[in-house]
Amino acid sequence: MTAPVIGVLALQGDVREHLIALAAADAVARPVRRPEELAEVDGLVIPGGESTTISKLAVLFGLMEPLRARVRAGMPVYGTCAGMIMLAEKILDPRSGQETVGGIDMIVRRNAFGRQNESFEAGVDVRGVDGDPVEGVFIRAPWVESVGAAAEVLAEHEGHIVAVRQGNALATSFHPELTGDHRVHALFVDMVRASRAPESL
Repeated sequence: MTAPVIGVLALQGDVREHLIALAAADAVARPVRRPEELAEVDGLVIPGGESTTISKLAVLFGLMEPLRARVRAGMPVYGTCAGMIMLAEKILDPRSGQETVGGIDMIVRRNAFGRQNESFEAGVDVRGVDGDPVEGVFIRAPWVESVGAAAEVLAEHEGHIVAVRQGNALATSFHPELTGDHRVHALFVDMVRASRAPESL
């Protein structure tokens, strides 16, 4: 099977780091800024950054509705930090005009772990990732207040949900792309490969 083509939503945030991590996990990684670029990828990463800004730019660039349509149709998608917020069905205390893509039945609290100067790193045991705990980098990170029946909790930190999967959608509060440990990206690449498998039969 050819390597999956995975896009990184390149409107704002740590796009370059995700492109490097995806390439290290044997995917073809491309930045995505326009609907026609979104149409050409097998999966998409929504990076960390500022969720309100990403939301408004996605609307401005005409990407919000195509994104929602592809996620509803089953395109694999992975959101880190702000990306997790973008994949939530509901945000507690959203900013004015803030929209989400949806895809995971969860309620997310923005900046739950504190402000920029309260950023930290911690080992996180992530279900589906073998070996030592993943080193989680938490920067103004959200946490998940609650999940619906269809969502699977993959990891918690100090009693708070920090990684969730629902079908082809994956989300983490933390930034694995900043550590050089590409196991979470490899998990997502495997999800994309599995979603493409019927096409290769």
